Amino acid sequence: MFGKLMPKEGKYFDHFNAHAALISKGGELLTQLIGALATNADHVVRLADEIDTVERQADKITHDTLAQLHKSFITPFDRDEIHQLISGMDDILDIIQDVAESVSLYDIQQVPQEAVALAEVTARCCNHITAIVKLLDSMQNGPHILTICHEIDDLESDADRMLRELMSKVFREEPDVRQVIKLKEIYELLESVSDRCKDVAGTVEAIVLENS
Repeated sequence: MFGKLMPKEGKYFDHFNAHAALISKGGELLTQLIGALATNADHVVRLADEIDTVERQADKITHDTLAQLHKSFITPFDRDEIHQLISGMDDILDIIQDVAESVSLYDIQQVPQEAVALAEVTARCCNHITAIVKLLDSMQNGPHILTICHEIDDLESDADRMLRELMSKVFREEPDVRQVIKLKEIYELLESVSDRCKDVAGTVEAIVLENS
């Protein structure tokens, strides 16, 4: 009955929480970046640089976690699950960085407000990941964790729907084929952030169900 306390050896939960905080920050910066494209492109370069910094900080945490995994005798849960969790979390920020780099690479100057709404959904997914990771140190939190995991699933479905709407709009209204290709890439990457969040939620759900 969700009564177990996870062993704290190795500072795994410190690593998880630090990484999760960066995921929330990355989601917020991504929303600001897409919002800047919709209103004021002057801030795009600065925001892209901040996202790059956050991603590099997260990479270090991922490296430290995996290094700890090789040295630890006791782990809070299965080693493969630890590897899958921290790697999946890192994938979220990798995709966020991909969005920022693609905006620069493709010289995106403007996006519609609907793209901002999609970015806001992905940021909510990121915040939900932070929430479930913070709760993961005790299986007493299991029911709450599972509830948030299901909310992430719902948000990912919302992002899918919004992507389809954005794609429909760009194919109907954008006359420049090159711009269609560019925006299609940006939209798909944006939606992929929610996909990666759903993957992490699935990993966390499995951890909870196996350790409760």
